[in-house]
Amino acid sequence: MIIMSVDLGKSRTGIAVCDKTEFLASPYTVIFEKSPIKLIEKVSQAVKETKAELVVVGLPKNMDGSEGESAQNARSFAQKITELTQVETVMQDERGTTITAHNFLNTTNTRGKKRKNVVDEVAATIILQDFLDSRHGTAHNYDR
Repeated sequence: MIIMSVDLGKSRTGIAVCDKTEFLASPYTVIFEKSPIKLIEKVSQAVKETKAELVVVGLPKNMDGSEGESAQNARSFAQKITELTQVETVMQDERGTTITAHNFLNTTNTRGKKRKNVVDEVAATIILQDFLDSRHGTAHNYDR
């Protein structure tokens, strides 16, 4: 099944996708959009472009596991994506993914504007890979 993930951001939203084997998550794009309505339209377009059959949306829980306003916004966003695309959405805990993304970018010496532009895409890839691993009973330790 082709699965797409979304790392929702206030101005940049990362998108990742896997192929039908569900083995490996890969970066797809970063959507630069501040308008929630336009963002939903652009993410819905990405769902169609990738032929995604499931969308995983990062759930930004607090470190204690509770959910705040950002988590509620992510849940609402996911529901709107399902309504617009008729593709099921599921939530995936994203605690620590941005930190892990920065650590990956440190090891590749990605700095400056390029780093800022790809960190959300890398975070979306980590969210999707975590989902795939939990779905298939495998786990990776990214030193989070």
